[in-house]
Amino acid sequence: MPDTSPTRADALLAAATLGLVAVAVAADRPAPGGAALAVVVGAVLGGLVLGARRWPLPALLATAVVILGYYALDLPPVGVAAPAAAVLYRVSERGRVVPAAVVAGSLLAVSVVARLAEGDDIAVVVGTELGSEAALLLAVIALGDAVRNRRSLRAALVRQAIAADEERHREAARQVEAERLRIAREVHDTLGHTMSVITLQSAVAREALADSDPAQAESALAAIRSVSGSAMAELRATLGTLRREPGPREPVPGFDQLPALVDGVRRGGLAVDLRIEGPVDTLPAVVGSTVYRVVQEALTNVLRHAGATRVTVTVRATPGRLALEVVDDGRGGPPGGPTSGKGQGLRGMAERVALLGGTVETGTVETGTAATGGTRATGGTRTTGDTTATGGTRTSGSGGFRVSVHLPLAGVAA
Repeated sequence: MPDTSPTRADALLAAATLGLVAVAVAADRPAPGGAALAVVVGAVLGGLVLGARRWPLPALLATAVVILGYYALDLPPVGVAAPAAAVLYRVSERGRVVPAAVVAGSLLAVSVVARLAEGDDIAVVVGTELGSEAALLLAVIALGDAVRNRRSLRAALVRQAIAADEERHREAARQVEAERLRIAREVHDTLGHTMSVITLQSAVAREALADSDPAQAESALAAIRSVSGSAMAELRATLGTLRREPGPREPVPGFDQLPALVDGVRRGGLAVDLRIEGPVDTLPAVVGSTVYRVVQEALTNVLRHAGATRVTVTVRATPGRLALEVVDDGRGGPPGGPTSGKGQGLRGMAERVALLGGTVETGTVETGTAATGGTRATGGTRTTGDTTATGGTRTSGSGGFRVSVHLPLAGVAA
């Protein structure tokens, strides 16, 4: 809300109006009573200037009435433009340009008619005085409007600067939150998969020692050492981003590391069939990293929950799209459903894929020997609902779980 209290500028304008009337009185030298009355009228006009900031329209109308009354009392002539200029400026500066122009035009019209009625020369009244007074009135109205527009523009720029600063703070907060979630996903995926493999391989090593099979035990311990070393390297790289440490980072896992990931799970006794179809070497690194993490999380879930003996991982790259499918022959998903419990794996998987504009579908599959209804069988498996399975040799009626990812490649930066 604009400030409506009189300012030092208002006081100066009021004093100038009073001074104008006083100078006119001194130049004309009227009777003592007339001089005093003229000064009083000048003081009233000055007071109206002070009130124009708070009450622009009433002050404008009162000024017009006082000026007309001034001349009705046959006081020393001061024109109509000069005594009204200060109020007209303030009124137009308050955004009342049209009323200011109407009152100014009305005062000029009344002045011209009165002067001509008194017998003044029309050439002097219209040709000289009307033009100068009209120019003065238009100038003060235009000046007031320009000052208001400049003030409005400055206020708008300040608001834009404040809004831009707030948006920068919000964007910084969003980036911090996104980075926090990214690091949380990286740590979750790395530790979750590593601990699952370590648990599986340690069980294999214990059974091998119980069966007096040192070679098998040594292989399991080597797998534990390998997956632990890889996890430590990934964690160091992830935590290095928090410290902003200079120097080279560990390479982002991608398509080229999928065979090593699958091989580490195979050594634990789970049969994993990896199929990569199409040109994946030319795809952006972020796509390879996302696929790696999704496969890692899917295999971790299989090790933890599925009780499966076989998993099929299929990566299929076609022009403009990449499809990933992970199907196991286990119990049909985590206990209570794919999204049950407190685990963040599937949610993090969906978040990763969504960042690239892709989708994740999960569902159970049933193995069998033929397809019925709207289902499709491939390699001895049958789907339920909208799911599709590949591979699998379990008996009819047993369950499995499927994770299907579709990634559009058109809008993904290289």
